[in-house]
Amino acid sequence: QVQLVESGGGLVQTGGSLRLSCLASGSISSFNAMGWYRQAPGKQRELVATVTRVGTTSYADSVKDRFTISRDNAKNTVDLQMNSLKPEETAVYYCNAVRIRASDSIQYDYWGQGTQVTVSS
Repeated sequence: QVQLVESGGGLVQTGGSLRLSCLASGSISSFNAMGWYRQAPGKQRELVATVTRVGTTSYADSVKDRFTISRDNAKNTVDLQMNSLKPEETAVYYCNAVRIRASDSIQYDYWGQGTQVTVSS
């Protein structure tokens, strides 16, 4: 069973930085992609950043040039470095892992329990 455990959330002032980390229970090389999502109160969960098995990254437009996603296959972690944080980015941040079964292309999504990020104004 896949387990994803996030850490690194907390309270930060506007313009500050935080680094989130997601530790997987197994080898992250087994996942086609991993990423970070966030969900603010009363809003839908939204994609923040993803990184594929081969290291290709993508970002939501709102975080480009401020956030950086990275993966460490040896440590089975995926990190999200967040700089220049804004109050509207206050949310619960979730780690996600995607596995696509080769035999039939069925996609399996795994989620962590989330970590709270609060940006004070």
